Amino acid sequence: MSQTAPRINIRNKRSTFDYELIERFTAGVQLAGTEIKSIRLGKASLVDSYCFFVKGELWLKGMRVSEYFYGTYNNHQPERERKLLLQKKELQKLERKTKDSGLTIIPIKLFLNDRGLAKVEIALAKGKKRHDKRETLKQKDANREMDRVKKNY
Repeated sequence: MSQTAPRINIRNKRSTFDYELIERFTAGVQLAGTEIKSIRLGKASLVDSYCFFVKGELWLKGMRVSEYFYGTYNNHQPERERKLLLQKKELQKLERKTKDSGLTIIPIKLFLNDRGLAKVEIALAKGKKRHDKRETLKQKDANREMDRVKKNY
């Protein structure tokens, strides 16, 4: 009897509403000891988080990982900046695109891969204007209405 752990899949739900996603990447996250334990319990949030470059390295700011309940004085800071791990080519490409065209990098979801390592799916994104957001809501309502009609027939 092997017991499977629940799949951890923490999403940034506002990302697709506020931004138009252009290109996606998967990055590793450099974590402290008790952070991975909190993430495995699902105690993390990506709301209002974003990525930025410092000396050619990509950092994630605003991701909240709650303190581990059983962590003593070794507990981590909940909202510290965390380094993202990508290949050098990907980092250079992202840095070039964010400098040139005014795009931003946002985290979309935090998950654990098959080996139990924490990964963040990030996206190169362009901010939506207010009228674009209204258009997204109209499209979502239309899709919901079509699904409702299909379900009744």
